Amino acid sequence: MTTSDAVTTNSAATMNGAVTTTGAATTSSAVTTTGAATTSGGVTTNSVVTTSGAARASGAVAADDAATTSGAVATIDTSRPPVRPAKTAAAAKPNLILGEHSLCPGCGEPVALRILLEVLQDLDIVQRTIGVVGHGCYGSFVRIMDVDVLQCLHGRAPACATGIKRVRPGVAVFTLQGDGDMANEGLQEVLHAAARGENITCVMLNNGVFGDTGGQQTATTVLGQRTKTSIDGRDPETHGYPIPVADLVAGLDGVGYVARGAVSTAGAVLQTKRMIRKAFETQLNRGGFSLVEILTMCPTGWFVPTAEGPEYQQDTMEQRYKLGELV
Repeated sequence: MTTSDAVTTNSAATMNGAVTTTGAATTSSAVTTTGAATTSGGVTTNSVVTTSGAARASGAVAADDAATTSGAVATIDTSRPPVRPAKTAAAAKPNLILGEHSLCPGCGEPVALRILLEVLQDLDIVQRTIGVVGHGCYGSFVRIMDVDVLQCLHGRAPACATGIKRVRPGVAVFTLQGDGDMANEGLQEVLHAAARGENITCVMLNNGVFGDTGGQQTATTVLGQRTKTSIDGRDPETHGYPIPVADLVAGLDGVGYVARGAVSTAGAVLQTKRMIRKAFETQLNRGGFSLVEILTMCPTGWFVPTAEGPEYQQDTMEQRYKLGELV
């Protein structure tokens, strides 16, 4: 039975063959089929629907009573525990995170921390990893991350990481810095470390503001971006142009891997995690200096509502700093 219009039944309908409808099917009584039932429109029932064959619907299906199938559509018996116990597909958070962060709602830095720690676990190098943390909002992470870390002077993380790596070449060494720390306070440190080909991995969290001190302009603030020290937006005639740190580093001979990611969308988070993994793999393979710049949201410092942080980042920072692998 094939119909291209509406099918309505007010009494019992029994069919032993295939039933196909491309319109709406409405029943107010029992419908029983022993063959295949296929609908591409809406199906509405006010009573019992029983099928012993395959039942397939590509539109809406609504039932006011029980729907039972013994064919291709399976039902789950919820009257008893499942035979096969449930298992955890993924942890709610890495077990390297020991507590809750204290950063503002909508901040992207905790997301970056999570994927960084996940990479360390995925590579099974947690027990032979040392991190060097700069000064910024992310500095509070040292209290909640179960990884050996030290905190250095403002902007000097690459120099400290260099010393650690040369004394202990068998460990994985990384820096965690903000744009104010790396670009304003320590640009020479990261450039010289890259030029020397130091076998370390640097991670820069770039939100374009000094978040820890109230949201002042940094060297990476994009043109037109409002900060506490550029209320009308960054003006190149007054403040100069933003410094693309990853692009500068990518042009140096001692570099093995450079990439720029973001945490503004789920897809960007996944891609950025892959970048971090490649950066550490470069170090483990003695491939030279590696850097991952991660664009992170800071709605508090940007003067935008929390929920609008990701979109604002895409419309501003991601237009100036293109995402992708540079080396």
